[in-house]
Amino acid sequence: MGWAIALHGGAGVPLTLPPEGRLPREACLRHCLQLGVDALKSKKSPLDVVELVVRELENNPHFNAGKGSVLTSSGTVEMEACIMDGNMKCGAVSGLTTVVNAISLARLVMERTPHIYLAFDGAEAFAREHGVETLDASHFITPENIQRLKQAKEANRVQIDYTQPMQKKEEDTAAADGDSQTGTVGCVAVDSDGNLAAATSTGGLVNKMVGRIGDTPLIGAGTYANGLCAVSATGKGEAIIRGTVARDVAALMEFKGLSLEEAAACVVKERVPKGNVGLVAVSATGEVTMPFNTTGMFRACATEDGYSEIAIWPLTKD
Repeated sequence: MGWAIALHGGAGVPLTLPPEGRLPREACLRHCLQLGVDALKSKKSPLDVVELVVRELENNPHFNAGKGSVLTSSGTVEMEACIMDGNMKCGAVSGLTTVVNAISLARLVMERTPHIYLAFDGAEAFAREHGVETLDASHFITPENIQRLKQAKEANRVQIDYTQPMQKKEEDTAAADGDSQTGTVGCVAVDSDGNLAAATSTGGLVNKMVGRIGDTPLIGAGTYANGLCAVSATGKGEAIIRGTVARDVAALMEFKGLSLEEAAACVVKERVPKGNVGLVAVSATGEVTMPFNTTGMFRACATEDGYSEIAIWPLTKD
């Protein structure tokens, strides 16, 4: 048994992602991984670690969460997040327009209310009551996301976050079909005592309907933790919700006796259609896995025994 951490910056990364789209995100993943490793080594709780890492990802405009949140069909942001620990304490928020770090508000919901989930005006009011940092909604509207929304509206579709500027050829835009939450960020961690936590945050999807809620804040869909494992998922939100992806990983471990790797692989490869999902997960015994059935997934992990990995596309086997 030992500590382990894994994080993601969204699944569905196209094989043609140019360096200007790849390198800043890789650098952020490397920075956030080291941040999490240092926190675990200093004996911070997994709950503190996943919140810390996801906050950092939210503050980076290159990912679809916090500062980098994509825009709704009305040109607004509606952020959502969820946090959960191995004791099954959890908190979630949706419909945020001014909260700088949605993941921290989700933790406040978990720790300071009798509820699990707050949304829209109620969540915003709760944030103000507790002195959570907020900024004008314009802070979250970046030029890149204004352009993404313009492209999506021109194509009359809900667009994947990492999709490159649309071409006229249908085969070049096939990856833009669907309504994925690509770009969602998440982190899972376990300490040397087997304590677990998971956190996920997102801006949703480009050109989504106002009021749409995805898998990220739904316990058991995009985020889940119990005494066996912690899971954070990314991909096509509706598919993840239908598949109760995160809970299914834990259930296969609990009721079928599968290892973390076996359970996660079963869910990703057999229970959710190809091109729809990726996830990161750790177990109470320090296992880590990061499977996906999309073209790629921004991901990173490290374990106490010295293993580390930062990758986007499938690793080549020798």
